[in-house]
Amino acid sequence: MTDTSLLLPMRTGEIRIHDAEGFEGMRKAGRLVAECLDMLVPEVKPGVTTEHLDTLVREFVMDHGATSATIGYRGYRHASCISLNHVICHGIPSAKPLKEGDIANIDVTLIIDGWHGDHSRMYGVGNVKRKAERLMDITYDALMAGIAQIRPGKRFGDIGGAISEIARLNRMSVVEDFCGHGLGRLFHDEPNVVHSADYNTGPELKPGMFFTVEPMLNLGRKDAAILPDGWTAVTRDRQLSAQYEHSVGVTEDGVEIFTTSPKGWHQPHKVQL
Repeated sequence: MTDTSLLLPMRTGEIRIHDAEGFEGMRKAGRLVAECLDMLVPEVKPGVTTEHLDTLVREFVMDHGATSATIGYRGYRHASCISLNHVICHGIPSAKPLKEGDIANIDVTLIIDGWHGDHSRMYGVGNVKRKAERLMDITYDALMAGIAQIRPGKRFGDIGGAISEIARLNRMSVVEDFCGHGLGRLFHDEPNVVHSADYNTGPELKPGMFFTVEPMLNLGRKDAAILPDGWTAVTRDRQLSAQYEHSVGVTEDGVEIFTTSPKGWHQPHKVQL
């Protein structure tokens, strides 16, 4: 006889509503993945390979009794995605060392007690150019502007509306080929959370909904291309790209960010150690 309590839920095409137990599970998963990205702050420096950073993530996840959601996902073999400079997302860790002035998005998803914590941040490698620092700042501002829209009665389009407004005002583009997603006991669930949208469009936000907000902003055009490895997405014009991501839940009167940095290191490129 199959123990049905061990089976993962299936995607139903509907946006799942979670209860208090779900919020507790997501708080634990979100805090742990945020602690993992905090751990990496002093490690991101010139000469360090992204392969080494991925090993640190893998060890952290194992040491804390969690599981990497990305190892084995559709054949992916790493505990993180590390996207440098003009790489938009899904960069594969490698033996190539980081260089002074690089910018890096590090994206980690872990599972603990069946719940997924999904989170990414931008890291500056040594001294970065002003245009790169500004791109990271604006991307973070866009993320938080989108999250500020989240409360019952608002719509998912309000998130994308706020994000795309910030990008437009700063003459940057929003990548449209990738989006946020529902999560919880599933890595990717309903709905798709688009980052370029019109206000007052899309499904209504309701208490108990869990999802990610993860805008990708480019200095140049929004167009993306996938490299032959099948994973790495880059800007077609080779201009810089940046991304920040939080996992959030809709509460009775607003929003809870599950992946807040315990050390206040929400923007690692600004941290002075």
